[in-house]
Amino acid sequence: QVQLVESGGGLVQAGGSLRLSCAASGRTFSTYGMGWFRQAPGKEREFVAGISWSGGSTDYADSVKGRFTISRDNAKNTVYLQMNSLKPEDMAVYYCAASSKYWGYSIVVVPDVEYDYWGQGTQVTVSS
Repeated sequence: QVQLVESGGGLVQAGGSLRLSCAASGRTFSTYGMGWFRQAPGKEREFVAGISWSGGSTDYADSVKGRFTISRDNAKNTVYLQMNSLKPEDMAVYYCAASSKYWGYSIVVVPDVEYDYWGQGTQVTVSS
């Protein structure tokens, strides 16, 4: 079992930055690929960024490439999402998720159905 707790959301003006954190319980964090997803009102949940279990591979949605950076610290059981140049369309509830798929491979898990554990989400609000 892995429990995930997100933090760092809040209100920011367009063009500003936020850093989201996701703290994981358990001693097997380093074996999980991690991802960030978001869901805006009336929209489906979408992939934002992912990182392989070792941190060696990352992937991003086209809409956030060049603005967002995912990273992880396996010693702290934490994954981060640095969000810069925020836009009103980035406003959503952000969720982190953990996937046991592809452990041992430098592959980023993208489909949400391939994630095993989810956090409760943190709200990001961007004012224009």
